[in-house]
Amino acid sequence: MRAFSKLSLAVLAALSFAAPSVMAQTTLRLSTYVNEVDVRYNGFKKFAELVAAKTAGRVKVEIFPSSTLHGWSEGVDAVLGGVSDISWMPADKRLPCYRATSLYPMIVDMSKQIELDAAYAALMKDEAAKVGLLPLINSNYSYDQEWWFKKPGSDLSKLDGKLVRSIGPLVSMMIETWGGKPVFIAPKEVFQSAERGVVDGINMGVATYSAWKLWGVMPHMVKANLFYGNINYMVNKRKFETLSPADQAAVMAAARESEVWLKPQYEKAVDTDIANAVKQGGTVTNLPAAQRRAMVDSIAAKWKTEVDKECGADMANKVRALFSKNAL
Repeated sequence: MRAFSKLSLAVLAALSFAAPSVMAQTTLRLSTYVNEVDVRYNGFKKFAELVAAKTAGRVKVEIFPSSTLHGWSEGVDAVLGGVSDISWMPADKRLPCYRATSLYPMIVDMSKQIELDAAYAALMKDEAAKVGLLPLINSNYSYDQEWWFKKPGSDLSKLDGKLVRSIGPLVSMMIETWGGKPVFIAPKEVFQSAERGVVDGINMGVATYSAWKLWGVMPHMVKANLFYGNINYMVNKRKFETLSPADQAAVMAAARESEVWLKPQYEKAVDTDIANAVKQGGTVTNLPAAQRRAMVDSIAAKWKTEVDKECGADMANKVRALFSKNAL
């Protein structure tokens, strides 16, 4: 009995000594504007699962959907101020090159989207680091960033004064070039704005549009495919670097794996959402290829000055070279 007690005490002592390192945990709060119906929410869940598995539970990702931690434009301040640890980054002036290029006029070759996104994020890494951020997850808009109107058959190139929801400076320039007036409206406020006639048209990703039930109030889509879009999720660099090198590598690997896992599901969900909307009375007007090319080329020519100004000549050329390599 005495020997058993000594053995038990020795085991307990060893366990108590080991417990702090085994139980130590860092929680990363991930803030997203997407809601739990959105297919991308499943991608964030997959990311959290992969992080937990790859770090043996030392790092936990806690997901906050539907902009519950902060609004659309507050990503930089929220992450730097500790409101969240990971968030989407809007077109913030503290990230000037990202602001000018995270949405870019081009027709994207989607066959190498994962590689394109990774290369783009790598180009933005130094700019983000100066602010205290680190690119982590690529949230790609290229597949589904489109346009909706109250009436079917709208000519996107002739907006004739229509008020159209914009998400950033490039989209605003597009709307103005085509004769419309851009209006900024955060995702959570778009439904009410469309329902009450505050806007005549909406620019948004199909996944977000469907998750927010917007087909019911503005059911007529123009499928244009005019963008490369990568609204990057960045992490607080200082907090990320408190992780061990192994856990940093694990979190990065989990991010890449979750992107690869999500891509086919995301595209299938977008296609299904559009098909279901059409069955329920929505319409889809496909922009003719020649018109699409002309519209993209004209906007890209006008946008070049903005990219040069915000990125600097050397980085601007690197970004354009990357996009040219991945354009159709």
